[in-house]
Amino acid sequence: MNILIVQESNWITRNPHQQHHLMERLAQRGHSIRVIDYDIDWKKNNETGLTKPREVHSDVQKIIPGVSVQVIRPRSIRISVLEYPALMIAHRIEISRQIAEFKLDIIVGFGILNAWLGARLAQRHGIPFVYYWIDALDTLIPEKFFQMLGRFLEKQTLHNSTRVIAINEKLQDYAITLGSNPEHTSLIGAGIDLERFNPGIDGNIIREQFDIRPDETVLFFMGWLYHFSGLKEICLELARCKEKYRNLKILIVGDGDAYEDLQKIREENNLMENLILTGKQPYEKIPEFIAASDICMLPADPKEKIMQDIVPIKMYEYMAMGKPVITTKLPGLIKEFGDNNGVLYADSSEKVLDMANSIVAQGAIDNYGISARSFVQGLNWGAITDLFENLLIGAIHD
Repeated sequence: MNILIVQESNWITRNPHQQHHLMERLAQRGHSIRVIDYDIDWKKNNETGLTKPREVHSDVQKIIPGVSVQVIRPRSIRISVLEYPALMIAHRIEISRQIAEFKLDIIVGFGILNAWLGARLAQRHGIPFVYYWIDALDTLIPEKFFQMLGRFLEKQTLHNSTRVIAINEKLQDYAITLGSNPEHTSLIGAGIDLERFNPGIDGNIIREQFDIRPDETVLFFMGWLYHFSGLKEICLELARCKEKYRNLKILIVGDGDAYEDLQKIREENNLMENLILTGKQPYEKIPEFIAASDICMLPADPKEKIMQDIVPIKMYEYMAMGKPVITTKLPGLIKEFGDNNGVLYADSSEKVLDMANSIVAQGAIDNYGISARSFVQGLNWGAITDLFENLLIGAIHD
């Protein structure tokens, strides 16, 4: 198949998500993959110039060495008020160009604006369009008016899609409430590379690198550091009760909006030995960092609208490594994992440390970790890719 992906985030620099895993595995199976993306972080890059010319990146891979995914970044305008109108024009031109040149079999959308464009152009040219929901993207838009506009465009795209896929049950329900045809809406969840993420990996080198003693318990978080991630609250709680949590260390891998605030908390509260901030790390090193930890966490603010329906892929990676996971009471996670599967639910971000102390005192880390690994055992990427590949083939032959 010739498959075109459209999304509005940076395919190359952002952490691997569902689409990276699936597309690289499809490329490995001989399918041709092209991606139209957008450098959403351009304001942070300190680049000069009001425009950025079209770029083509060949042989891009983030997970599987040797696969070939072509990433096309249309021309963009680096002026805030013109950013999205320019995106609509440039991405419409690029999608039309790919339809003409690439002899597309199918288009798969992961965004809002260029997914809306892709669905309309696909319909006009008789090409099937699949809308894959890995996030409630309208909730990520900060301005309320533009949230409403985003939801309107999502509804239109759902209506114009040949098939709709959701990554979890909560998002599937949400897509259907916005008008997705239930008969054409499928659930294809996240997968996990059970060889890359396995409990046998040695984390001692990482523990030695950061001077972590054998009797210290490491709480681990990885990913983009949003302000609502709950990490600042946890670190302030650690600073407030150092003696109570004297055997706990927090290890955070990643960068993002809250990174500077976390550094400031670390310095102002003398947490140099208790709080480890590594910044962004290569994906291939992540299993070692998880192996070095004892308990993983996803302590996001449970009132944050963005977090209500999603199940981040990191949850499966934590669990595959045989680690218990403490999270706040997020509806998507509760629906996905339930009870007795190695996931524990704290009432708030600040309560995560208390729960960690309790698990340690009970000697229950290993038992929770075994339950977590057992839950994800059948979610290998090969089986997930089979489901996705068959759905695309079915959409093409409808």
